[in-house]
Amino acid sequence: MQANQIFEAFNNLRVLIVGDVMIDSYIFGKVDRISPEAPIPVVNVKRKEIRLGGAGNVAMNIKSLGGTPILCSVVGNDADGNDLIKLLEESHLPTEGIIQSNNRITTVKQRVLAGSQHVVRIDSEMDGPITTNERQQLIEKAHSLANSCDVIIFEDYDKGALDVESIQSIVSFAKTKGIPTIVDPKKRNFLHYQGTDIFKPNLKELKEGLKIDFDAKNLEEVKTAVASAKQTLGVNGLFLTLSENGVFIDYQGEIHHIPAHLRSITDVSGAGDTVVSIAAMCLALKLSPKTIAAMSNLGGGLVCEYVGVVPIEKEKLKVEFQKHA
Repeated sequence: MQANQIFEAFNNLRVLIVGDVMIDSYIFGKVDRISPEAPIPVVNVKRKEIRLGGAGNVAMNIKSLGGTPILCSVVGNDADGNDLIKLLEESHLPTEGIIQSNNRITTVKQRVLAGSQHVVRIDSEMDGPITTNERQQLIEKAHSLANSCDVIIFEDYDKGALDVESIQSIVSFAKTKGIPTIVDPKKRNFLHYQGTDIFKPNLKELKEGLKIDFDAKNLEEVKTAVASAKQTLGVNGLFLTLSENGVFIDYQGEIHHIPAHLRSITDVSGAGDTVVSIAAMCLALKLSPKTIAAMSNLGGGLVCEYVGVVPIEKEKLKVEFQKHA
């Protein structure tokens, strides 16, 4: 499939994203002085903004690539939860997969920035597991919504929306329907994704999740660690992001290491969301493991050139992909 065909085909894809949805809140300001009350900067606020975060940022990446993202999650029945629903509506994204709970608060990550520098981040969250009833609602919604989807992303931020029971139920359902699955994991459920197609940890997550150590610059060590991890986790493929050392994929009998491209790195926030979004779209189109890794690697690098969590620009990715194809 040629680049033009791939990017055109993205427009027809429907993507179910199950996991932790949150709000990314930004306070942009300027620092001219130190507080007389404590040795801390005083930020003079110029602008405030809220964006979809966590699994919501994955949805924005899918939308930016031309696909239709459908979020499935549990958030609070609170003002922030209402803001999240409003953000989805303003972005013309479906809201039927969002369950609002009286038992939880909506996760908000508030970042205070002076220029391009992060001054502080304030997190409001509850990361305990959802209730049995909420889990059942989530599973039923995921099954119902998956029927019309081409791929499922598990977007796990350890905030409690996912657990072993919901994961295994959705994975089993996806298998019966022939829907490919991809995982952006965190620590708590790291070992619970047996049977998924592509498992996409970063280097730190893989080392901590399996309590292993290896040299990321030594490709033989990476290859051995990834093969071993695939077997331990019981997944079909493993796609490892290695920061400045690029990415490594072991899937469908193919093994590839794609080096990182030189970039002017401004902010790495949200790069993993972009990588999993692109990989999911490529997986849905049954593209080769090398194409999945190469395009995702390019996209992850591109979004690091911007301040804050931003979705990938489709045209920019297309130009870069054609240049490096």
